[in-house]
Amino acid sequence: MFQDLSGHQLVFVLVSMLIGMSFHEAMHAFTGHWLGDDTAAREGRLTLNPIKHIDIFTTVLLPFVMILMRLPPIFAAKPVPFNPDRVKYDEFGAALIGVSGPLTNLLLACASGLIFRSGLVTSNGISDFFVIFTIINVALFVFNLIPIPPLDGSRVLYAFAPEPVQNVMVAIERMGLLAIFAIIFIGWQFIGPVILNLNQSIAYFLLGVSG
Repeated sequence: MFQDLSGHQLVFVLVSMLIGMSFHEAMHAFTGHWLGDDTAAREGRLTLNPIKHIDIFTTVLLPFVMILMRLPPIFAAKPVPFNPDRVKYDEFGAALIGVSGPLTNLLLACASGLIFRSGLVTSNGISDFFVIFTIINVALFVFNLIPIPPLDGSRVLYAFAPEPVQNVMVAIERMGLLAIFAIIFIGWQFIGPVILNLNQSIAYFLLGVSG
């Protein structure tokens, strides 16, 4: 869908990314705060203001480059900090913080899909927005649940993994942005088709359209 977008559709993509990212990151912060850690609150991340969550490289430059490469625009916000020593339930608390962001995107996608399917939206332009908003939030949900550090899904895997696997995950997470770029530019040829098919299946289901 990203090869032949009109001007207003590109604006819808940008708006959808900002909204989805803001809710995603804010929910990480709210969940951490609910579990007893005020690190995110002290850094001003308990907010839906997208400016607080933008990272120039992963939020702006990465999706721009991927659009130029005619790939779905994957992006990441500035990570929400938390102190695992202050979070309730230890590793399981960290898993709750991790999964809260992607699940928020899934809920946004479900709500958007229901509005699109309701028949209440009669304008083609507004329909385009709900379709794009659904697709973007499904993509955020699926991509962030990949169980590879530093993505959110790794927090869930870490909570249940044996110690040797946890040690490997910690080593990968220390790579930071390099790990994300490795996933996209090296591992994408292997996991890309699976991710795209899953994105499409979920989005089509929520929008009530056939493949």
